[in-house]
Amino acid sequence: MIRNPFSNEAGSQRYGRLTDWRSGLLGVCLFCALTTALHSVQAAEQGVYIAGQLLVATAEMRDPRFAETVIYMVKHSAEGAFGLVINRPVAKGPLEDLLKGLGLDSSGATGEIVIHYGGPVSPSAGFVLHSDDVMLKDSAKVTGGIAMTSDPKLLEAIVRGQGPQQSLFIFGYAGWAPGQLEAEMKAGSWFVVSGDKGLIFGADASKKWQAATDKRKIRL
Repeated sequence: MIRNPFSNEAGSQRYGRLTDWRSGLLGVCLFCALTTALHSVQAAEQGVYIAGQLLVATAEMRDPRFAETVIYMVKHSAEGAFGLVINRPVAKGPLEDLLKGLGLDSSGATGEIVIHYGGPVSPSAGFVLHSDDVMLKDSAKVTGGIAMTSDPKLLEAIVRGQGPQQSLFIFGYAGWAPGQLEAEMKAGSWFVVSGDKGLIFGADASKKWQAATDKRKIRL
């Protein structure tokens, strides 16, 4: 049985209670990160916003919710920020249990699914970050062959063998008010590197932060 990593009862509740799949998504203005720590700040000040980048916590990050996190930034505008943490798996269990909990057809479901922590906002809101070879009506294509879907029917497609080649199943997201992310970057809490499918969907989450850190290039 899959257990809820976001429960206040330390994982004692089933994912069947996480039925509010879409909560927290509508009405959220989304942000995207920039290419490097220095150039990210400069670009933000000039109102230039680039989708599909990775926001990476520096060693100086003081917020324990984001220590050594790598966040895929979905969009970027002047109204706020939205991204999904990609390197914090928090639970693993039968795919069949998860589908049943979400009220979906679980017939034929085999194997296990890894649940990722996407951020502290709306922990019951579910997302699939995935390659854009399969898209549903409400799927949002970002850039570089990556998309995000909030419709749980994508899981049914995965069970039928008709899902995307690469995917991460995520609960919760990271969000910032206007100007908040830029201020944190100026304070040295974050830097930005280019998006990399191999890093984003890599199987070993424990190595993603170091791999992203190694990609860091500051242009002088």
